[in-house]
Amino acid sequence: MQRINRLLQIEWLKLKDYRPFWIILIMYGVCFLITTCGGMLFLRFLKKQGADFEGLDPTILPLYDFPDLWQHMAYLGSFCKVILAFVVVISVANEENFRTLRQNIIDGLTKQEWWLSKMLLILGLSLGGTILLFLAGMMMGLIYSHPEGYRHIFDCLDMLAAFFLVLVTYLTFSFWITLLIPKVGLVIVGLFLYTIMFEPFLALFLENVPQVPAYIKSVVPCFPVRSLYYLIPVPFPKFLLMEYRDFVPTKEIFIVLGWLIINLYLSHLILRRKDW
Repeated sequence: MQRINRLLQIEWLKLKDYRPFWIILIMYGVCFLITTCGGMLFLRFLKKQGADFEGLDPTILPLYDFPDLWQHMAYLGSFCKVILAFVVVISVANEENFRTLRQNIIDGLTKQEWWLSKMLLILGLSLGGTILLFLAGMMMGLIYSHPEGYRHIFDCLDMLAAFFLVLVTYLTFSFWITLLIPKVGLVIVGLFLYTIMFEPFLALFLENVPQVPAYIKSVVPCFPVRSLYYLIPVPFPKFLLMEYRDFVPTKEIFIVLGWLIINLYLSHLILRRKDW
């Protein structure tokens, strides 16, 4: 425990006075709250613009009713993970570019301890993001949920666990990528484009082009970002009276855990082979 506390203190000393660290955290918080808590404002905007869903007021949609809101907010909040990953990117890349890691090793910190300190950073960021989701969900639910839903506040909390797993897996993915290419600007742009554009468009292409063999289509859900997308099922088809899943699929859990193990292995392998 003393070792963990020491590594946490070292990581905290590196980041606490680093302005980009706080700027990115604030950006993540603002983006997360707008994405997850702005649903009612959006519905009110639609109503003001005269939107009509077969005579139904759009603001009556139960976006923030317990316990369904946990799935709604976890799904929406997962799209902000790329911003949180930027903290890992700048932390790792700057240590190599400014030779901080070499100095730490000279001062007695082993590569294994440095790797562990970054894992603690990733766990801390993921836990913080999950706590933010819980607090935002409680706030929105207490404001907008039907009173009957208060009896089910703590149902469906498996969505929070899935959200935590999404963050940890994605942040470890960004970790080994940054170890491999320790260029802050390049990794940030590449990570953003890969997450938002390259893999999603590739997946859509492979899934919808008839000429693509079935065995390749079957691999698409196992792509690193796509698997995170499937872990928290899309909740909104229910508002169109369509079939949807309101649970975390077991198959997807194992796929994401597989990627988490791969990310941890690759980060450890790359670090071990680097010559500092």
